[in-house]
Amino acid sequence: MPSDPVPSAALPPPDAHAECRRGRSGEEVAEGRAGSARSGQEPGRGGSSARATAVDGSRPGPGGVPTVDALQVAGVVSPVRSRTEAAWEPAASDGRSSEHDDARGRAGTLGPGERDAEPAGFAEWSAFGSLAPYLAAEGVTDVFVNGSSGLWIDAGTGAVRDPSWVCDERALRALAVRLVALGGRHVDEANPCVDVRLAAGIRVHVVLPPVSTAGTLVSVRVPRARRFSLDELDASGMLGVYRGRLVSAVEGRANLLITGSAGSGKTTLLSALLAEAPEHERLVCIEDVAELHVRHPHVVALEARQANLEGAGAIGLDRLVREALRMRPDRLIVGECRGAEVRDLMAALNTGHDGGAGTLHANSLDDVPARLEALGALAGMDAAAVARQAVSAFDLIVHVERVAGVRSVACCGRFQVDAGGHLIAKELRS
Repeated sequence: MPSDPVPSAALPPPDAHAECRRGRSGEEVAEGRAGSARSGQEPGRGGSSARATAVDGSRPGPGGVPTVDALQVAGVVSPVRSRTEAAWEPAASDGRSSEHDDARGRAGTLGPGERDAEPAGFAEWSAFGSLAPYLAAEGVTDVFVNGSSGLWIDAGTGAVRDPSWVCDERALRALAVRLVALGGRHVDEANPCVDVRLAAGIRVHVVLPPVSTAGTLVSVRVPRARRFSLDELDASGMLGVYRGRLVSAVEGRANLLITGSAGSGKTTLLSALLAEAPEHERLVCIEDVAELHVRHPHVVALEARQANLEGAGAIGLDRLVREALRMRPDRLIVGECRGAEVRDLMAALNTGHDGGAGTLHANSLDDVPARLEALGALAGMDAAAVARQAVSAFDLIVHVERVAGVRSVACCGRFQVDAGGHLIAKELRS
């Protein structure tokens, strides 16, 4: 875990998240505590009686929503291992532990291979408190706590609710404050919306009331550590009839723009395509949050930096693109274009830097020109300038979709300028 620059006094006490438990109801949680007290055990430790059991996974949750345990029965989500459970339980206090030590996750670590998809360099999950078992479960990429509305997880098939989640609002807020503090920032009523990056690319986003009307909102995204090859993606059916075109584009050093909605597989596809680049080429990857995992011997990664507590020190993607051009890249890659950096990327790809790539959020191929124009406007470019730059900069658009949990290349296209001078994306037939 990274060092915490926030004074320990600013962090909640180690047991601040003790009310966040997996149980059918508050009554069962209370009953479990009473039983623990009668047996001489501390609440939340010692055995199965310390924590209420989950609901029957064979039945859907309230409102017909599938439950986490139902997905475990179906094999979609692997049950959390016992060592993982032990790793996030707070360690027994010896009277000398500080709040700061607890915030840094002093309780223990996961062993090698304990979680196949565990982010490299992030072995300790204890700082996430009661969220740790969900985050450490194999295949889980997102965990959402919607205040009083409950907890949802996404293991690749869409978000599902766990009705066994019980959490007190005060404890949930304390946990949110602590996670934000681990990222070197502060969240309170004056600054109720905060996004931080922790070790290994784990992202935490928090929204506090009154901005959130349902209580404290916590969103955690865990990047996939596994690197899929192009062959593996093809075997899964993601590439379909477009594999040949994609391989030829990489070999021919075409500039690629991979588009799609959130979670559609843009980064996964881009990582696999970049792995096909010759070993002697130097790849410089620029990202807001490091998510690209490229199987290549010569990859240089640059990551944007947020401002500190005083609002200084921010380094944006647009500056990193300019810095990367001084590093003699053979291929320049921007993990996700979301602002003014699109101007610098298109300018670079128009000045002899071929073989580059970027990703862009768009709902369909037809929506890509409008998205590009909107980002260009942030950089002070008008629609005509964006059209001329885009047609020259990008040789191929690859649009990916996620339908019913299945990711696939939907189509490929190319930018053109119509008779009216407007930028359009024309689909290429396979």
